[in-house]
Amino acid sequence: MGTMTFAATAATEEKSDPGPELLEQVARLADLDETLVERMRAEALGAPTRGEVAYGEYQSGGWWTASLMNHSPDGDPHDVVIGDGRPRPTTLLDRMPVTSAFLAGLGLDFMYVRLARLEPHSYLWEHRDYAELNERGRHRLHVPLVTNPSAVLVTAGARVHMAAGSLWRLTPSRAHGVRNATGPDRLHLIADVYTDDAYRELATHPHLRAGDAVRLPALTTADRSRLMERAGQLASLGFLASAEQVLLRAYYAYALPEGGAYDLITELHTNRGAHTEATRWTRAKQHLLARTPSSLAALAGRNAE
Repeated sequence: MGTMTFAATAATEEKSDPGPELLEQVARLADLDETLVERMRAEALGAPTRGEVAYGEYQSGGWWTASLMNHSPDGDPHDVVIGDGRPRPTTLLDRMPVTSAFLAGLGLDFMYVRLARLEPHSYLWEHRDYAELNERGRHRLHVPLVTNPSAVLVTAGARVHMAAGSLWRLTPSRAHGVRNATGPDRLHLIADVYTDDAYRELATHPHLRAGDAVRLPALTTADRSRLMERAGQLASLGFLASAEQVLLRAYYAYALPEGGAYDLITELHTNRGAHTEATRWTRAKQHLLARTPSSLAALAGRNAE
């Protein structure tokens, strides 16, 4: 790996003890050279396109992606639906020599690489990724380029701010969501990679620092009643989308069971007698949280213990 890619980690660095479940889902892998991050940030901010709004069913709006490595035969950066295979650089990556050298220096087996932008007041709803792909081992790496404290990942009952200056790993085959509450834009370099020796070496010491993660509170009976009352009032006034978003956003405030926000919306519509809408959200939950065969096997193993 290139000598400019990683920075030395201070021996006095304070690490947290987040618990095995959270650490399996999100972790820092390495610190990055500050100058390198600044140069990649400049390239990303200078990109001639914001990309495309894709995966609309997963988001509130405001999630833009542009491909740096994909499977487009003509290198089109606006082809942003990820898939398996050996990618090639897009015309956008050709304009970003520092980022291109960084990726090459990692020495990893890439599946897909993107720039991903989440605008202020935007959400990626709770979901899983990779369910439609085969069972080959794969991982998602994040390099935060522009971020802010309100831009958080929610997973395993915790809220995690993926701070700039580190290379992070996410396990996207497990339920997660993202929020950028106040802005500015959250801009990340995201690389999906296959498991190989280079990845195993990179991921030798996953960790979180003190302050990276905040445990979410449980949803009390009183909290639940207030949420349902507020959503019901909005629905009765005809503001159905707003009513649903009140309940969708509960995922970012409380440690809900998996799919709990979707269950609240289904209950809202059932109580209204809107059975078509209730069925739609039941199906949305099944689609957004679809499991791969391997994740189902892992869950069965944990439940048997």
